[in-house]
Amino acid sequence: MFRVAMLSRWHVHANEYAKEFANHPDTQVQAVWDEDRLRGKAWADELSVDWFEDLDQLLSSDSIDAVGVVTPTNLHREVMVKAAKAGKHIFTEKVLATTRSEANEIAKAVGDSGVTFCISYPRRNLPEILYAKQAADEGLFGNITTMRVRISHDGATRGWLPEHFYDPIACGGGAMMDLGAHGMYLTRWLLGKPARVSSIFNHVTERAVEDNTVTLIEYENGAIAINETSFVSYGGHFTVEIDGTDGGYRMLSPGEAMIRSQHLKETGWQPVVDLPAPGISPIGQFVRAARGGEPVDFGMTEALQLTDLMEAAYRSHREAKTVALK
Repeated sequence: MFRVAMLSRWHVHANEYAKEFANHPDTQVQAVWDEDRLRGKAWADELSVDWFEDLDQLLSSDSIDAVGVVTPTNLHREVMVKAAKAGKHIFTEKVLATTRSEANEIAKAVGDSGVTFCISYPRRNLPEILYAKQAADEGLFGNITTMRVRISHDGATRGWLPEHFYDPIACGGGAMMDLGAHGMYLTRWLLGKPARVSSIFNHVTERAVEDNTVTLIEYENGAIAINETSFVSYGGHFTVEIDGTDGGYRMLSPGEAMIRSQHLKETGWQPVVDLPAPGISPIGQFVRAARGGEPVDFGMTEALQLTDLMEAAYRSHREAKTVALK
C-alpha cells in the first residue's frame, strides 16, 4: 500500500486531494501535517490518521512514502525541498513556486533524490482539451494565430472563496496566480515556447491581491494567447477559443465544442461528437509513476514552464511593460 501524508489543509483543493488518495485502491492517507496546528489536528482527527506537529518528524517516518503538498504557495520551496531530501515522492498543487530561483531549488532537490514528482494540471485531462491538442497536432487549424482561454468565478464578489486566498504573501498573487495558472499551462502546451508577456491586473473588490486580470503571451511561432481570469465574474466561465490559418475551435464550456477547418469535408462550424476519453487524473498518474515507474504528463519540466510564465506575468504588471522571456 502506498502511504501518503497530506501537508496542510490550506488550499481549497486539499479536501478533494485527500479524498482521491483515500479512494484510490493502491493508496491510503497515513498522516497530516499543517502549518496551522489547530486546523491540521482537526483534519487528522476527521480523517482518522496520524497527526504530526513537526514536519521533520513526519518526513523522517518510515511509515510515509509520499506527500501531497497543499500548503500556502510561499511554503512550497521549504516543504518540497525537505520532502525530496527525505526521499518522499511529491504531488503538489500548482503553482510550483512564484520565482524561477525557488523553483530551481525544488527541481534540484527532486532531481538529486530521484523521487517521483507530479503537479496538478487537471484541465489538460479534459476530453475537449485533449481533442483541441489532437486537432492542432493534425494540422486542422493550420498555423495557430490566436488562442483565448477564459477561466473565472465569482468567489470574491459572492464571498465563498476563503479569506486567506487574498493574502499576497501566502498566495504570491491572486486570480492570475490561482485560476490563471490553468490558462498558462494550457496555452504553453498547445502553442510551444513563449517569447514575451504583457499583463494588466486590477482590484474590483479592493483586496490586497488582484481579482480581475488579463495576460497576453506571444509565442515564438507567432501565436498570441489571451489568458483571462477573474474572481469577480458572475456564474463563472471556462471557455477556450483557437483560431488559425486553416480553421478554428470553440469550447464555450466543457461538453460544448465546435470545430471548423478547410481540411474537413463539412463546411462551417461543426459540433465535435467524437471526443477522446478523459486523461488519467493527476493523482492517478502520480501513484502509477511512483509505484511502477510510468511517466507523468505534467512533471518538473511543465512545472518550471508555468513558473516562468507566471513570474513574467507578475513582473509585467508591476513594471507596466512587456517582459521578454529567454
